[in-house]
Amino acid sequence: MHIEKLQLRNYRNYKEQSLEFENKVNVFLGENAQGKTNVMESIYVLAMARSYRTAKDKELISWDEEYAKIEGSIKKRNSSFDLSLVISQKGKKAKISRIEQRRLTDYVGHLNVVMFAPEDLNLVKGSPQVRRRFIDMEIGQVNAVYLNDLSVYQKILSQRNSLLREMYRNKSQQNMTMLEILTEQLIDKAARVTLKRMKYMEKLQSWAEPIHHGISRGLETLKIHYKPTIEVCDELDLSKMIEAFHLKFGKIKEKEIDRGTSLFGPHRDDLLFSVNGKDVQTFGSQGQQRTTALSLKLAEIDLIYSEVGEYPILLLDDVLSELDDFRQSHLLNTIQGKVQTFVTTTSVEGIHHETLEKAATYKVHAGSIERLK
Repeated sequence: MHIEKLQLRNYRNYKEQSLEFENKVNVFLGENAQGKTNVMESIYVLAMARSYRTAKDKELISWDEEYAKIEGSIKKRNSSFDLSLVISQKGKKAKISRIEQRRLTDYVGHLNVVMFAPEDLNLVKGSPQVRRRFIDMEIGQVNAVYLNDLSVYQKILSQRNSLLREMYRNKSQQNMTMLEILTEQLIDKAARVTLKRMKYMEKLQSWAEPIHHGISRGLETLKIHYKPTIEVCDELDLSKMIEAFHLKFGKIKEKEIDRGTSLFGPHRDDLLFSVNGKDVQTFGSQGQQRTTALSLKLAEIDLIYSEVGEYPILLLDDVLSELDDFRQSHLLNTIQGKVQTFVTTTSVEGIHHETLEKAATYKVHAGSIERLK
């Protein structure tokens, strides 16, 4: 799949901008704070209906404007369609070929993207929240059911935590029946989310391990370990997963009431990485941590292709300068002629690769974009 046309209105520092793209590498050159990353972010938001840079949608809207609008013309192997996303103080309106979508979960997944930014290099050593977000965003764009289950889980979790806080403050167990109802609802969605994450990580492992082996010149073996807050085995089916959650929540009910919060569930799970049997987060060098992050991102490309039958769009936001020559070459060799790619950088000097030499190049300055070649 690829984007043929992108239109921005009142988005960040772009009042009106229309761009047409070829199905190859597209490089955005410019100094810092000129709007390169804003273009990348807009493509991500068009696909995912949320930013990877901020949780506050109002920050995406140009100063003194009431709304921001992103439109894209998407080409797939067997179809073409338009996506439209309007962001305002009232919320978001998403359309596919001019038909408004009732839920954002029905919209997400029509355009698949893989984002690789400098902060993604902290995927290994960052907080568990960063890794959970990585899992959720990637599964969500290839599995609408997962996205819906996760959304419902988060809503029930919020209600359950509010009730637990109230019970903690009042030192009362009068609402025990309501707590049991919410726990029952939570367990069903928690089990579905956990099971899907486990299966997805198994697939990601199968793609990431050989990629990492190649980048490390055959010296390292990467293993990905999904770590849920309950003790499970890989063979568990949904009914057994639900049973495991029932058992766990039954044991910790009083402790949760005493602390006023939900202590277990997918919102506390984590993802661990090991190289040659050693924990990369604790014992890995910076190079090993970066190779792990790069392997994960490249594995995403192949995994999405295996799930939807189309390669996703790759967004490389100022990340080439963070990689050494060997990792740069491995990345560029992987995407060459296969994935429509968008690259932002202040300069391509020192990066000698056929992929970039054949790329379409754009100059970004003060919220204006001009094509150079």
